[in-house]
Amino acid sequence: MEPTPDQIAAYRRDGFLVVERFLPVDELERLRERFAACFAHEFETGLRPDEVNYDPKSTPPDLTRQLCNAWKADRAVAKTVLARRNAEFGAKLAGVPGLRLAQDNLIWKPPSGKALLCHQDAAYLDHLGPPNMTTCWMALDDTSADTGTIYYVKGSNHWPHARLGGEFHAPDDWLAHVRASRPAGEELVLVPIEVPAGGSAFHDGWTFHGSPPNERADAERRSIVSHMISTDTRWNPAHPHPIYSKYRRPGEVEMDEAFFPVMWREDGHRTAWLDAAPAPALAA
Repeated sequence: MEPTPDQIAAYRRDGFLVVERFLPVDELERLRERFAACFAHEFETGLRPDEVNYDPKSTPPDLTRQLCNAWKADRAVAKTVLARRNAEFGAKLAGVPGLRLAQDNLIWKPPSGKALLCHQDAAYLDHLGPPNMTTCWMALDDTSADTGTIYYVKGSNHWPHARLGGEFHAPDDWLAHVRASRPAGEELVLVPIEVPAGGSAFHDGWTFHGSPPNERADAERRSIVSHMISTDTRWNPAHPHPIYSKYRRPGEVEMDEAFFPVMWREDGHRTAWLDAAPAPALAA
């Protein structure tokens, strides 16, 4: 699977690219099964994801649910988010020599679920240098504009880089931050990503994106995400991250492949244990 020259041009112009058919059917079905298990806190490997923003017993039912780095907790999730195809396709879109995983996301917007802030991923990466990201977003359900799908702000990857702003989970106005960050004279061109289950979208780290509330009471929206960074990326010791900087070796700026594995590099390198059987997880 390789992007065409037209797809590369569209990605760099618009800041995103839609790929309607991406996940094989058997992989999609297995992910749906394990997705539910992860949110029930049934962690196959015995390891907890780095961020767990959902508790089945106490989280309000209309809040959008999120797990980060569930690949460490579940081998089916690991197999998908660490797939070579995600990184090779994404690296060629972005024009970088290779990609490693920064983190994964599992996003579950329930029926009538609340919004997620329209934001730029790279604004959250001041602990890395350079702070950019290439993201592969994969849908586990058919998506439509009224089910709270992801929306991209077309061309916003060319805007000046904005600072963090606004409440990420359940903001009162999911577009307030992007409106405040929009350069004078620029239009807010919002594009909803409507794909069948198994479809995907790639986006640049400086592309504004978010999702409005799910207007439907009879449909949910689940997605699994590979947030990838260039293999040239290093730690920025001046700005430690409260969660992820615990994986930085003292005095070093190189990123450890045990925690940020190289998924694909143009010289053929891929972190060795990624292709082990069963699918990789730190407890394997």
